[in-house]
Amino acid sequence: MSVLVRLGLVLAAWLLPAAPAQAGHEFPFYPSFYPHEITIETVDPASAVERIQKGSLHAYVGGDPFEGKPAPPNVGHVEFLGGYVVVTFNPASPTFTDGQRRCAVARQAAGALRSGAYIAHPYPVTPYHGDYLHHIDLVEAAKKELQGHATTSPSGQPLRLRPRGTVAEQLVPPGAQADDGTWDVAVEVVDTRNLLASGFSLNGWMGPPWIKEGWFHAYLVHADTVSSQAVRQAIEAAFRRLVTGNYDGSIARLNLERKLVSLLRSGCERTVAGYIPTRERFNAEYSGGVENIAYDAHTGFHSAVFLRTVKLKDFPWNGWLTLGIPTKPGAAWNPVGGLSDPAGRLIWFALGDPALFSSPWSASWVPNRVTATLESTGRGVAVPPDALLPEAGTGLLRNVAAGTRARARVQYRVLTSAFHDGTRMSVTDLLYPFIFSYRWGTKGGQRGYDPTVDAATALLRERLAGLKVLRVEADVLAFGDVKLTYEVPVVDVYVNHDSPDPLEVAALAPPWSSVPWHVTALMEEAVARGLAAFSPEEARRRGIAWMDLARDKKLKAALATIVDEFARQSHVPVGLRGSVTAIEARDRWSALQHFYDTYGHFLVTNGPYRLHQ
Repeated sequence: MSVLVRLGLVLAAWLLPAAPAQAGHEFPFYPSFYPHEITIETVDPASAVERIQKGSLHAYVGGDPFEGKPAPPNVGHVEFLGGYVVVTFNPASPTFTDGQRRCAVARQAAGALRSGAYIAHPYPVTPYHGDYLHHIDLVEAAKKELQGHATTSPSGQPLRLRPRGTVAEQLVPPGAQADDGTWDVAVEVVDTRNLLASGFSLNGWMGPPWIKEGWFHAYLVHADTVSSQAVRQAIEAAFRRLVTGNYDGSIARLNLERKLVSLLRSGCERTVAGYIPTRERFNAEYSGGVENIAYDAHTGFHSAVFLRTVKLKDFPWNGWLTLGIPTKPGAAWNPVGGLSDPAGRLIWFALGDPALFSSPWSASWVPNRVTATLESTGRGVAVPPDALLPEAGTGLLRNVAAGTRARARVQYRVLTSAFHDGTRMSVTDLLYPFIFSYRWGTKGGQRGYDPTVDAATALLRERLAGLKVLRVEADVLAFGDVKLTYEVPVVDVYVNHDSPDPLEVAALAPPWSSVPWHVTALMEEAVARGLAAFSPEEARRRGIAWMDLARDKKLKAALATIVDEFARQSHVPVGLRGSVTAIEARDRWSALQHFYDTYGHFLVTNGPYRLHQ
């Protein structure tokens, strides 16, 4: 069965002023290239080929439906790092206990693979990584080692290769495939998108800040397979220094990155043989296609930058964009522990708005809804005593301890807007994700615990030293005789982290939320009452539903009852009491009631698109 999701552009989410513009004015254009409606459909590859050529599908997200076939001139493509081809030794085999022997056989196994089916590149940092040139001499050395195509094991018998997955089956010649339960080397493809999904994306936070670094991908690919305890300890020590900024300058960092990758590769328990570029197709016809295509070097169209740049050729702005995906949504739709499958991530890139998103062709970050200025010195910076820090387990904001110091201060200017239910962002919305993280990410908390929240916020809780809201400024944007006034909070965030890239530090703990505090509080109440769980792991453990704010009719009915109750009580969550008045709370819950009555779901965000159908 096909699944169709329709997303409508919300002009107000971007442009609703702090004070209403003069009545009677209509904007003659939208100030962007955004299509005003996006339709996402599940489409099988064969149908995608036909529909892209006919113009009823603008792009196919999740593979190349023309793979192995010639594409017509009106069909364009983008190419990105689809995955690593890796060979992994059978840990049960006594033949490959010696690291030097494993490395020799790994090169032989790579030589046995079908050439032309992948790019031979025996090093985990590729030309698709921003730090590739940091490793170029090591890459060339690894290529020189990859000489000879012997396909015998140390015992003199042909290597028995075990392909894992359909792509790997295409790489291993039939004569080299293991024909029984015994095998020497497994061949598989590590999908880059799945690799990046092992990082966290929670509400409006994306990370970790080094998620696109080649050395980090090397760590994800190799670390779990290293057998030597001494090497594992050296790897973890180097990794820890990199992620904490415990090095002296850019050159020291570069050398540490190289050392880490060398340690990861040293035992050859798993070896990268090369990589597979992946193509995604789009309709480039004039005038029914799309242009201004931006995409990510590691995830292609599955990226925030794609939906924020793609433009329909036959519309100077606005228009109807139709995207196809090969699989229907399977994950539940909630911004904490849901929207985690390929379809869900694509939908969230449109509904949610990150503070910063990954730079398409580097390992850095692109400011989206925040701009940041970094102050960092070798002596660190003092955290003012009136700065706040959430309390572990409760999330209550407390003053920091006297004399607290941090390695860096990041000053953020936050571009606020309206949420889809018409309520305006405020400072409380910016602070509530921090409260939430400390409450639900700490074992033994008073309200509850979720391991997904714990994993996603562990880095933030480890590095955060304090928060301080300095002021709220007013920015004026003029469109002819119409002037829009934005409220721009200025927030200092103190962190124990440093990096040669200031945006890496800025991406660690930005004061931002893609959903309003009242929607987060509603989800918390549902979890506390046992109606649903944020993550699939907790849902299975507790035997309850995985929270879906859009498609679970039973849950939505229960949530509507809670919203009615909270509206009557003018409910304010514990962490915001004293910061939100009863009138403000009642207005928030009433707005959410009206939104649900109108649209039939609770997935309220401040992103450029609203879930319409």
